Amino acid sequence: MKKKIAINLTVILLVLVAFNACKKEVAPVSGDEIAKAQKPAGDLPASVTLFATGLNNPRGLEFGPDGNLYVAEAGIGGSSLTVGLCEQAPFPFGPYRGSATGGRISKITSAGVRSTVTDQLPSSISNPIINDIMGVADITFIGNQMYALLAGAGCAHGVATVPNGIVKVNPNGSWSVVADLGAFQHANPVAHPEADDFEPEGTWYNITNAQGNLYALEPNHGELVKVTPDGVISRVVDISASQGHIVPTALEYKGNFFVGNLNTFPIQAGSSKIFKVNPDGELKEWATGFSTILGIVFDNSARMYVLENTTGNPFPTPGTGRVIRVNPNGTKDVVATGLNLPTGIAMGPDGNLYVSAWGFGRPPGGGEVVRVNLH
Repeated sequence: MKKKIAINLTVILLVLVAFNACKKEVAPVSGDEIAKAQKPAGDLPASVTLFATGLNNPRGLEFGPDGNLYVAEAGIGGSSLTVGLCEQAPFPFGPYRGSATGGRISKITSAGVRSTVTDQLPSSISNPIINDIMGVADITFIGNQMYALLAGAGCAHGVATVPNGIVKVNPNGSWSVVADLGAFQHANPVAHPEADDFEPEGTWYNITNAQGNLYALEPNHGELVKVTPDGVISRVVDISASQGHIVPTALEYKGNFFVGNLNTFPIQAGSSKIFKVNPDGELKEWATGFSTILGIVFDNSARMYVLENTTGNPFPTPGTGRVIRVNPNGTKDVVATGLNLPTGIAMGPDGNLYVSAWGFGRPPGGGEVVRVNLH
């Protein structure tokens, strides 16, 4: 029996989307409709250009209130082991080797110039068989305050001094823990965890804010949680309870929450979906027919943009990522193709899309951000 390999890897679980105050609803769409949209990107006035380089496994990205782009970077891993100190991820993912530093957040100006906000956040790397790097997974803002989501911290990732969870990051790069999400998962197990692919403290992937609170999505256990600014954690929905191990990775808020899933490996074309989750945690299928979803974002016209990491191949493959636009009337357009292992997407203040590229699979400094020009 062939074993499914799931993306507990934040190196492949990778999205960030800014909270959009516009709460207009959009109509659900079917897999048949999305299949009809597989037309070349050349049919649209969009092009992809290089915006920034020099990143270390970039994941989620977000425009700050200052207009600059902030990028979460998994970093380069570490060497510390915690075998015997706590429960480890099963082989071949564990044991992880971690470092309390090396996870990074970069600021990128409108001219594409990168600078470091902090490189003093945890980073970890899985068993050499997999070599999956995790660190800072995503970023969001409440007002002027930055919050970062950690996926490569916690004892099970070789970092016993910092928990997996949410940290508050100050302009000078200092930070403090807001919520220990790893401890929350220990104390509140989901209904259907995947034993062969179990990450004891999770591999948190996406964070956004809505109405003054933080919301974080975890792919490995399969849940969406709410975190108040003072660190009170509660579960919005246990996705595993109704869907099993589908690896939910992408999160956006537009009156309701929209969640996209990566799904397991080998990749089955069209097997990823988008779910709508209301504030009370009611989950229902909203759109089907996607592959390897790692990001969702809306524009000001209530059009959804869906980031696919890989298409047409059974495993992650450079040059096969793309962005699909889902319009409010249900029609779809492929707005960008040929992306290299994209892991996160954001809508820029200029009305263009910004995508983390080479989010894994390259040496330090090999990550990029590209701009998808929509105008």
